[in-house]
Amino acid sequence: MSFGGDADEETSKAMYKRCRDAGINFFDTADVYAGGRSEEILGECIAHERDKIVLTSKVFWNTGADVNTRGLSRKHMIQGIENSLRRLKTDYLELQLLHPIV
Repeated sequence: MSFGGDADEETSKAMYKRCRDAGINFFDTADVYAGGRSEEILGECIAHERDKIVLTSKVFWNTGADVNTRGLSRKHMIQGIENSLRRLKTDYLELQLLHPIV
């Protein structure tokens, strides 16, 4: 969630490296984190070792001005997944979650 937000790109990549050095291979993100930038940075980080990473993303919150860019409609869920895959530079996720409604 911090990648591209509280943590700039350089800090985000350093955080990723520390996680991997500690043996962490599970990474969870969401389409709304830092306006999608979080997924873009994570995608760059995992590019050389995608097969070693367990990757999840989430969908629900508003990602645009259109009524179809929010919620759990089939349209928004598919668009959210496709956009996450593009930002993460991968063709699959291990798990797609519905973002908790608070």
